[in-house]
Amino acid sequence: MSLKKKFLLGVGAALIALTSLTFHTTEKQQQAEAQYIPNGKESTIAQAANTTIRIAFPGRGDQADLQRKANAVAQFLSQKMGMPVQAIVADDTAAVEALRANRADVAFLSSRPAIKAEELANAKLYLAEVRPNYSGGHTYRSIFVVPKDSSLRSGNSPATLQQLRGKKIAFTSPTSGSGFIFPVGELVKLGLVPNRDRLNNFFGQVSYGNGYSGALQAVLRGQADVAAVSEYTLGAPYITPQEANRLRILYAISGVPAHGVAIDDSVSSATREKIINALMELNKPENNQLLKNLYNSTRLVKVDGNSHLQPMREALKRAGIEP
Repeated sequence: MSLKKKFLLGVGAALIALTSLTFHTTEKQQQAEAQYIPNGKESTIAQAANTTIRIAFPGRGDQADLQRKANAVAQFLSQKMGMPVQAIVADDTAAVEALRANRADVAFLSSRPAIKAEELANAKLYLAEVRPNYSGGHTYRSIFVVPKDSSLRSGNSPATLQQLRGKKIAFTSPTSGSGFIFPVGELVKLGLVPNRDRLNNFFGQVSYGNGYSGALQAVLRGQADVAAVSEYTLGAPYITPQEANRLRILYAISGVPAHGVAIDDSVSSATREKIINALMELNKPENNQLLKNLYNSTRLVKVDGNSHLQPMREALKRAGIEP
């Protein structure tokens, strides 16, 4: 089945799942909504819901207890904006569908879903996350990793990746940006493979780790010669320091766009600015732990969404994958 069909099926499943998501606020949130009605006027919960900003927070592999942490951020933003904010936890596909169906106004998204959100919902990316373990601040590297004692020689020339012919590779997943799309795009750019469907003609074996940890473990256990992952996965919570010490980077691809914050075009420009300004308040030292708790990012920076996402568009095109 093609990735496009898989994505469409995923969207359909997400739409079904969304109908069962609880978008009603808790009693505590309802009280907060009533408190933040403009001019302090009393209002019914139904009236308050009309002004609620709904933010989708997709779960990620290294994230635990996300709903509680997202609720804390929503409460902070509500105080800063003077209007109720609701946190919705869903995966990337469901978050994109929520934007399209006007069930969410804002979403934290990785780069490929952000492109899809722009296509389906005309939602634009306005902010990007910064992590201390991102080599480019709001961009990071996709890396090929091998055992430290591998005979393969590390480098950044086409000859480095030519060494992988006939080798066993473990990609992160068929949908991972840094763990599949960028590595395959690089192989195509260097003329080693024509597209994602011809990988078996170059590698001796192709497997998927179902996540960063799985791909790295395949190399650590000798099941693969090389793994394609993100640079920030060479440590906890993905592998132990002892395991990381047994690995080294063979080849690195810079410029992978960091996850960011997309805002739907149905949000007025005035409200959009309030949302952005409130989110930027999370950069202040006294508020920063709320942001760190979410996805381990330490700062949000304003970006031009089109420029930020362009490297992902190019990698998708090279790999022969539709956004």
